[in-house]
Amino acid sequence: MSEVSRLRKFVSPEIIFGSGARKAVANYAMSFGARKVLIVSDPGVQQAGWVQEIEALLAEQDIPSICFTDVSPNPRVEQVMRGADIYREQGCNVIVAIGGGSPMDCAKGIGIVSTHGCSILAFEGVDRIENPIPPLIFIPTTAGTSADVSQFAIISNPQEQFKFSIVSKSVVPDVALIDPDTTRTMDPFLTACTGVDALVHAIEAFVSTGSGPLTDMHALDAIRLINTHLALLVEQPEDGHLREQVMLGSMKAGLAFSNAILGAVHAMSHSLGGYLDLPHGLCNAMLLEHVIDFNYTSATDRFRVVAEAMGIDPRGLSQSQIKRRLMQHVIALKREVGLHQTLASQGVQLTDIPQLSQNALRDPCILTNPRKSNRRDVEAVYEEAL
Repeated sequence: MSEVSRLRKFVSPEIIFGSGARKAVANYAMSFGARKVLIVSDPGVQQAGWVQEIEALLAEQDIPSICFTDVSPNPRVEQVMRGADIYREQGCNVIVAIGGGSPMDCAKGIGIVSTHGCSILAFEGVDRIENPIPPLIFIPTTAGTSADVSQFAIISNPQEQFKFSIVSKSVVPDVALIDPDTTRTMDPFLTACTGVDALVHAIEAFVSTGSGPLTDMHALDAIRLINTHLALLVEQPEDGHLREQVMLGSMKAGLAFSNAILGAVHAMSHSLGGYLDLPHGLCNAMLLEHVIDFNYTSATDRFRVVAEAMGIDPRGLSQSQIKRRLMQHVIALKREVGLHQTLASQGVQLTDIPQLSQNALRDPCILTNPRKSNRRDVEAVYEEAL
């Protein structure tokens, strides 16, 4: 390997982690010279009371704000465009997002459109953003998507039933206020979906062809933290320590995948979510063991380390035994947190698979998958997951 191809860059926001981190929002808004803040969220987070708290914290420091909460679980092109109109009409100059991946991705899109003045569709792909975007202060309320630390924004195009990725260090937020207290309002299903999403981020980042020492340490830590604490948290949602450990795992998984990129689970999951409007974490969960099965021979040493991080002792086992143990462990963990769905149970039909596979192969995440995949490979994995 040449010296140049071994170079790795690592991007990350300024991170404040811990109970009460959200309360620093007004100080950061002031330091960015906020005249007026656009708060981006969704109806569920608003109902849980977090939006009002952020409005109040800003108001205490005399910072005016306006809310945009018309964001669906897979944020759509027209929602981004509407949010950008409000941002401009209201004379905002800072964006605060509070919520899961959907409001955060939508906020990134609003930031892009507000300084470029054209459709968000123009930015699909890698490094297409030319102008600096407004300061982004992100407060995640789920422990999973890690949009608060990543250089990804995933937007849904319902016209084409397709989710597209925008990858650029311009969309890494300026500040992530990562506060485990905000995840108290998640129900068990959302806790499970977002937790498994974070686990997939960590596994895919570790076996990615873009991995390196800076991402490996975060990925392995994340696998250990989530493997140890997620099922307990679903059982004991009141436990603050478990909540903090899963949030920390999610953050580390985010730092890993933002820089190492992902793989076939995410490429296929984005395609599924765009086509059938399903929860992203659930899509990942339904595909995970099938993609491990497909990829295993192309990254046996790496998967062995993943198995060890999940508490499997690989000594004396053959490669195929390690693979089987790892797949069984993943399935057992999903069952423990209540995720046993299959693609067929969510309405996927055999006739959908060619279109799903075509879209998955367009996704940038497929480029760093350890095993090169063609359309027939991807179709076979979807068929296995039915």
